[in-house]
Amino acid sequence: MYLLIIVVNDPMNLNKILKKFLEIDVRGATIINSTGMGTILSEDIPVFSSLRNFLAGTGNRVENNTIFSVIKTDDTLKKALEEINKIIEFSKIGSGIMFYLPIIEFFGLADPIKKEEN
Repeated sequence: MYLLIIVVNDPMNLNKILKKFLEIDVRGATIINSTGMGTILSEDIPVFSSLRNFLAGTGNRVENNTIFSVIKTDDTLKKALEEINKIIEFSKIGSGIMFYLPIIEFFGLADPIKKEEN
């Protein structure tokens, strides 16, 4: 089991990702509005203001959405990574980030799901 975390900088991509999740059997996600460190620092430190304008474009949205999703299987994780990489070009500066972490144990919403013993 894995925790997949995606920071989505373009709001148009959020619904695309969530629809794709349903197609590949990812049945739950939590989405929060988030703000990057550069945006916060740009309010107090002028050099970060220039960086923010460069990354976001003058007048563009500086908030992002962060998606948290528990992925149950390796196969579903692989599908999710492939599909998200089709939607977001992470090599493009300011597009967002994506990473995942292993989950040892999970509680809530249903019976506890534990990592299978080998």
